[in-house]
Amino acid sequence: MTIVDILEETYTALSANKARSGLTMLGIIIGISSVIALVAIGQGAQGTIQSSIQSLGSNLILVMPGAQRGPGFQVSSGRGSARTLTQADADAVAKDVTSVSAVAPEISGRYQITAKGKNTNTSVIGTNSLYPEVRNVQIDEGSFITEQNLLSFSKVAILGPTARDDLFGEGSSAIGQAIRIKSIEFKIIGITKSKGGSGFGSQDDMIFVPLTSAQRFLAGDSYVTTISIQAQDQQSMPTVQEQITNLLLDRHRISDPQLADFNTLNQADIVQAASSVTQTFTILLGAVAGISLLVGGIGIMNMMLTTVTERTKEIGLRKAIGATKRDINLQFLTEAVMLTFIGGLIGIVFGWTISYAVTYFGIIQTSVSISSILLAFGVSAAIGIIFGFYPARRAAGLNPIDALRYE
Repeated sequence: MTIVDILEETYTALSANKARSGLTMLGIIIGISSVIALVAIGQGAQGTIQSSIQSLGSNLILVMPGAQRGPGFQVSSGRGSARTLTQADADAVAKDVTSVSAVAPEISGRYQITAKGKNTNTSVIGTNSLYPEVRNVQIDEGSFITEQNLLSFSKVAILGPTARDDLFGEGSSAIGQAIRIKSIEFKIIGITKSKGGSGFGSQDDMIFVPLTSAQRFLAGDSYVTTISIQAQDQQSMPTVQEQITNLLLDRHRISDPQLADFNTLNQADIVQAASSVTQTFTILLGAVAGISLLVGGIGIMNMMLTTVTERTKEIGLRKAIGATKRDINLQFLTEAVMLTFIGGLIGIVFGWTISYAVTYFGIIQTSVSISSILLAFGVSAAIGIIFGFYPARRAAGLNPIDALRYE
């Protein structure tokens, strides 16, 4: 039999019972579209998380308070809640650590903010003039904190666009207006540009005030909750992180690094850890979707076995007039592969459409990769061969005499 003959016979066989062929392909369609859509969602989530981390700043190293342990510290404070870092620590890092571009200590807390009869609960960050450079913050209107604001304990504030909208209305001009934090009035001198994102960690929903003012009027203490350090380049980040650790251990008079009362986080390490988690998440989603492909393959095998039984006399007749086992085997195997091939194409279109719809409606930013399409398509072809092999072999092994007698 020629290839054209095989394709003609395949078309005739599959179109003879369109409903059954369509239902058989449905399993493959659902499987392929699920794999593509879920993998796209997983990869999109990975890209979103990486972008969010990268938007925190460039070449960023974070120093946060850690638990004080050892003799005299039997009660352990949670990470970030201890009061072990000071402005002096930040000044020492800026002075003594090489390859550092800028240092921005900060003290943060959540407060109820009121303005003109409206209120919101959001994060207030007390920091210095270098914060925009270190944490990649841009000013849309007005200005940011200056050194003079720090020296004079100025009661000024810079609002994120979300905080501005919550307090004064969407898109309104808030420069020169006043807000109250813990019943203390702060004058608004700037609005930051929107960076996107949502939740407690969004810089769009933050209020920035001078570090000295936050320490005196809000926290009532001289400690800082985070020291943000910007390295000169990505290559120097491990060295800078090591120097910071050694410097702070020496300043805090801690000889054993295991007993350190602070923690350092490298932005590259954070990105790598987040990527590892999201990759695992993507693999899990793909594996769950792959189960439906397995079910679809079983459905194809079931249909082909039924087809072999229904066409027993036809098989016997073909063998009687000279068809070989190879011809019969190839015929039924082609039918199985054609089912998965067509189902795979439709599944790819559906999967791509679902991914686009998820992005279009703003649920999450998806990312459809060519590799996931090729993988899904390759798996569907493999399923057609694997699950079509047994029915094809069974058809090819029929005895022509017994097949002609079959009722």
